[in-house]
Amino acid sequence: MNWESVIRTVATAVIAYLIGSLNPAIIITKIKTGQDIRTMGSGNAGFTNVLRSVGVAPAVITIICDYAKGILAVLVGWWIFSAMTLTDDVTRLEYVKYGGYLAGMFVIIGHSFPIFYGFKGGKGVVTANALMIVVDFRVFLLIIATFLIVVAFTKLISLGSITGAAMFPIYTCLITYFCDYLPLLVTADEIRFRFVLISTGCALVIGLMIIIMHHANIKRLIAGQEKKIKAKSKDAPKTETES
Repeated sequence: MNWESVIRTVATAVIAYLIGSLNPAIIITKIKTGQDIRTMGSGNAGFTNVLRSVGVAPAVITIICDYAKGILAVLVGWWIFSAMTLTDDVTRLEYVKYGGYLAGMFVIIGHSFPIFYGFKGGKGVVTANALMIVVDFRVFLLIIATFLIVVAFTKLISLGSITGAAMFPIYTCLITYFCDYLPLLVTADEIRFRFVLISTGCALVIGLMIIIMHHANIKRLIAGQEKKIKAKSKDAPKTETES
């Protein structure tokens, strides 16, 4: 057993989870209103519910903080894995990417099931976007474009988030295969096909996590009962939205 890998993996997972457990929606709403965001609107501790239930300014601060914590967690994962002792068949670039994906998964878990707030948090969409920015900005741009197009036509943030999550592994596979693997060189490091498979697998797991967290939204979308987005400071309708 490679104890160095085990220690770095556990350290990355624990630190990322604890970072993710710091929920800006709960903190900011408490400061602003003295209430728990999870008792307001949809009951979800995320950006959309803050927008509906508290207001635009608190929602903007929430989304910035959610992005910041996601980026911080991935950078920590990169840093921990960047010092990994290299083997003959794994490049430094691969280790760093794997560390980023691992941290990204656990910061999302922390966001959704925060240890500091009774394991009831948000749905992880914004935090997942932060992961994409750091791990592969090309995939992030494709996901954001997909999200904006879907929301522009439907006014349904949940549908945009679910579609983006579903496309995450597809975009990751296409980008890593055609832009990284085929050219064989990225920042002077050789990329093996295993890198495409592992990156796509990580993106698939993260995408499924986001989709599963939207199970209630999916039921309402199928029934045609999902509410369209609009900012509302008070007396928001009872609806469960994302992130």
